[in-house]
Amino acid sequence: MHSRILITGGNGFVAGSLIRQGAALHELHVLSRGPAPGALPTGVTWHTLQNGTPGALIALVEQLRPDALLHTAAIANIDYCEAHREEAHTVNVGLTQALCDAATCTGAKFIYLSTDNVFDGVRGRYTEEDRPSPANYYGETKAEAEGRAALLESPWVVARVSLVMGLPLLGTGNSFLSRMIPTLERGEALGVPPDEIRSPIDAVTLGQALLELAVSSPFTGYLHLAGDDIVNRYEMVRRVAAALGYDAHLVVANDPATIPGRANRPRDGSLVNGRAHAVLQTPLCGLEEGVRRVLAARDRYGMQ
Repeated sequence: MHSRILITGGNGFVAGSLIRQGAALHELHVLSRGPAPGALPTGVTWHTLQNGTPGALIALVEQLRPDALLHTAAIANIDYCEAHREEAHTVNVGLTQALCDAATCTGAKFIYLSTDNVFDGVRGRYTEEDRPSPANYYGETKAEAEGRAALLESPWVVARVSLVMGLPLLGTGNSFLSRMIPTLERGEALGVPPDEIRSPIDAVTLGQALLELAVSSPFTGYLHLAGDDIVNRYEMVRRVAAALGYDAHLVVANDPATIPGRANRPRDGSLVNGRAHAVLQTPLCGLEEGVRRVLAARDRYGMQ
């Protein structure tokens, strides 16, 4: 099904996966405050919207009239949000509300990318029925924005992720895999928090799932897009390093509590993905298979 899709946060890591995988199938319009990160695939139109006022956003959506609106833009730096609360609220909540208003005006399906940080991380293995109890101010803004999306009368999805793993398929984005590989290449030790438990999903699978939700899935509601493995960050990075052919012993435990100004994180932000398995055709997978999908996509799209 060929659809017109508007993607926000165009220079982000997840948006890069959406653009690469969706360009051949759909008409993509990508919104960002900055310029495109290089040559774009055929079928992609880039919109640099420096005036990000609610009125300007609504006017652009009304002009384009997309079938679906994939909202990935956010200030996602947890420590920055903690220290710059007004700015974080303006972007993470205010921008979301403007796009919700635009979806109401046009009838576009609204897909909102959210986070495990809406939970406090005390228990872990959260389902879609669990009530948010944010771990930090970033999580507070995302939980509030979730609530705005859930009030829509038009179709909507709040898609939560715990941790996204992969290599940028367009531009750079914020990829821990891109940051860890050079360290391992040099044979240097890589410090990783040992006590933070997550359910990582690879960026390729996440992109496919979000496109399915936007285009062909009738699903509306909350959905946890998570991988099949629930692991702590230390074990996760060791397994990823081994899957990439590096010495897993280079990965060492590092206590993040010693980092000045570091905001609280959920200790166990793992998400249960049973509902996603049931409603999606996109096959979710475990850690090693996710690495294989990432590497295959890098080769397919000629990325370094």
